[in-house]
Amino acid sequence: MNYEAKLKTLGLELPEAPKPVAAYIPAVKIGDYVYTSGQIPLLNGELKYKGKVGSDITEEEAYQAAKLCALNCLSVIKSLIGTLDNIEQIVKLTGFVASSADYNMQPKVINGASELLGEVFGEKGFHARSAVGVNELPLNATCEVEMIVKIKAD
Repeated sequence: MNYEAKLKTLGLELPEAPKPVAAYIPAVKIGDYVYTSGQIPLLNGELKYKGKVGSDITEEEAYQAAKLCALNCLSVIKSLIGTLDNIEQIVKLTGFVASSADYNMQPKVINGASELLGEVFGEKGFHARSAVGVNELPLNATCEVEMIVKIKAD
């Protein structure tokens, strides 16, 4: 399966892998696993979605932000393993949602990332997950997503 072609059929493409905004690297490969750092909704170096869900930004906009975060994760994974076709399984996704005090639907927001992975990878995109509400995120980002993926053995 050509996963990048699948993205194109969905009207999506991988953005350029975001550059770190602090002292870390975007992803680490250990054995048959890649662990990404948290990716925020950056597009072409600009933060596309800002503010807290429930007060500054709608749930639908935040859902789109989570999709962009997932695409950024895939982009940094591709930069390490060459092609998304080397992904064997999306193992774990952790999502953080900047939330107003009364907002508690973080799972709906992070579904943006999870549903995208299911559409692109089918059963290989089904994963364990956490969706957590937080008071603030770096640069006033709406959400942040990190992934663990199992890659095909070398």
